[in-house]
Amino acid sequence: MTQPSIATWASDMIILDRSDQIEPIDPMRSFALDELLCKDAARSKLSICHIWRHPQAFVLGQRDYRLPYAKEAMDWLSSIGYMPMVRNSGGAAVPLDLGVINLSLIFPIVSPSTSFHHHFSRMTQLIREALAPVNTAVDVGEVSGAYCPGDYDMSINGLKFCGIAQRRQLHAFCVHAFVVADKKGSDRASLVRQFYDRAAIGAPEQSYPLVAEASTASLEELLGMGTQAFITSIKECIRAYSSELTTSSLILPDDEQVIEMAGRLRARYETR
Repeated sequence: MTQPSIATWASDMIILDRSDQIEPIDPMRSFALDELLCKDAARSKLSICHIWRHPQAFVLGQRDYRLPYAKEAMDWLSSIGYMPMVRNSGGAAVPLDLGVINLSLIFPIVSPSTSFHHHFSRMTQLIREALAPVNTAVDVGEVSGAYCPGDYDMSINGLKFCGIAQRRQLHAFCVHAFVVADKKGSDRASLVRQFYDRAAIGAPEQSYPLVAEASTASLEELLGMGTQAFITSIKECIRAYSSELTTSSLILPDDEQVIEMAGRLRARYETR
């Protein structure tokens, strides 16, 4: 089935760019903000592109958290300066730093019967268009040996630079992508492999990704396109199709609401 073009679904999209807010706060807060924006989407009927970064965090999938020695591996991550957390969307472990761009596309649900493939395709469309000025050969499909593997991995020359997950609520959905923008992708893959080496002792191999360092590269390595250039290109793509809506059209939750939601998500997803 043909997917709607960006011109169709980005026409009323608001950009919420928090990529310059890089203080080392609880990484769960950004996921909590997405959760709250989803809850408000049914009322506002607004679509949002939330752009954010975190200086040093490690986001686990729920299967990762159930590995035999996940707690010990999370303690090790904390000891080397990473803030570990368990996310509420699908996927497996992902390290975050200032060279990793997080994109969340939030949409009110118009048709409950819409396939989840439809939602993922919107993200791949946006990222492909953002990269089009410097590269057009972007592949979509699982990359062998990559961390957080999935059917919607995005890669160039066989090297993964982006993973995509989805979170669905009753009245809205959020498609989340992490984009490895600068420095070495292999360094992130090495960190994830070290996590599994500690967390998965005694676990069957099929219960966690077998990560290879050479599977991942950054946009800087692949295309010479770093963090700020990618963020700018994403925003320009959306602005080319959107109306004059601004963040003033949003009713953003206050810090207290975000902190409360982060606590609720942590209690829900970090319980064995």
